[in-house]
Amino acid sequence: MSITSISMIILIILVILMALLNLISKKTFSDREKSSPFECGFDPKNSARLSFSIQFFLIAVIFLIFDVELTLLIPMIISMKNSNMLNYSITIMFFIFILLLGLYHEWNQGALNWVI
Repeated sequence: MSITSISMIILIILVILMALLNLISKKTFSDREKSSPFECGFDPKNSARLSFSIQFFLIAVIFLIFDVELTLLIPMIISMKNSNMLNYSITIMFFIFILLLGLYHEWNQGALNWVI
């Protein structure tokens, strides 16, 4: 027997088993409790649209920006042993200065205030 015929036999057996298991595992009854969301706290009959806090969105965007900046800092730490310490220190200080300047700007704009 060739590898192709063995593969085809295995594939046919798998398809038959999956079809058989699909038929056996079907639930025959469904009641109201089974079809409702489980402990979510929301009424499934109402609109799925909820008011979204712009403040939360701004905090999430700021977190993502600073998270990306952190991923840019990690390769700088790894490349420290292969670079000149003076150039490395100036680059890292400039990078951190830009981050702190951005944080100060966001703070002045009021994006970091948790006002409800």
